[in-house]
Amino acid sequence: MLRLLSNQDIQLKILIFIFTPDINQMQSKNFTIRVMTRADVDTAIEWAALEGWNPGLYDAECFYQADPNGFLIGLLEGVPIAAISAVKYSDDFGFLGFYMVRSGFRGMGYGLQIWNAGMAYLKGCTIGLDGVIAQQENYRKSGFNLAYRNIRYQGSGGGNLPADPGILPLSMVPFDELCRYDRLFFPADRAAFLKCWINQPQSTAVGRLQNGRLSGYGLIRTCRTGHKVGPLFADTPEMAEQLFAALKANVPEGSPVFIDIPETNPDAISLVNRHTMTPSFETARMYTGITPELPVDRIFGVTSFELG
Repeated sequence: MLRLLSNQDIQLKILIFIFTPDINQMQSKNFTIRVMTRADVDTAIEWAALEGWNPGLYDAECFYQADPNGFLIGLLEGVPIAAISAVKYSDDFGFLGFYMVRSGFRGMGYGLQIWNAGMAYLKGCTIGLDGVIAQQENYRKSGFNLAYRNIRYQGSGGGNLPADPGILPLSMVPFDELCRYDRLFFPADRAAFLKCWINQPQSTAVGRLQNGRLSGYGLIRTCRTGHKVGPLFADTPEMAEQLFAALKANVPEGSPVFIDIPETNPDAISLVNRHTMTPSFETARMYTGITPELPVDRIFGVTSFELG
């Protein structure tokens, strides 16, 4: 997710860390940027949790698998104060997220420096992001154009498993078939990410087969609070309903369940309304260059605001 940072900074911000370091201890202006280690990604996830963005318990490993070179950290005198993810899925497509600057260091140019490093890494790519709606004009000034809004809905877990013999654990679907189907809904291949995402602990992943081919799949994972569904892709609204019910049934009754849906998919809106879910947050999905052509009418749940 992305938010406005400040007029002196790059106009984008995700998940600003709420702890304010002792600036008096920072006498030098020696600011460096490097690729995150795996442990650094854990730190970034903790920053996100402290800011209230409710990451998944095992997001860090899967995010890192998407592109180990795409996570950058900025250090002032060796102390981490800024971060950004610029995940390059291919030579043609990347996604921005995790743009964070610690409180007390915004407006000093450090955010701009790490932003520029992330953009340089994704040079030549179409770039996606999920940004705060109110700052669309500022994002446009940075070269991003609105595609549609994503809306987060919240409801409750529980319910009965659907009596649909076509629904099965995603582990029973050949991985190549999963990658083929997922590629219909994402601008680039993301096999490394998917292999981790569908196998993370404390999650449930299901698929639906029709005539031996995948016609929908979804995943629900445990977060700091409740559970999140993402992705949820399906060829028809009826299949999406069955998959969603199967995922929700694996969550304790009454536990919070979240799902992020494209506002331009009316069938997705109907789905969350049927399950008495309520909107709690929204973002603007934006891209540089030409907006990827995706079947938004079959996207019932976004995988992640951080990685697309």
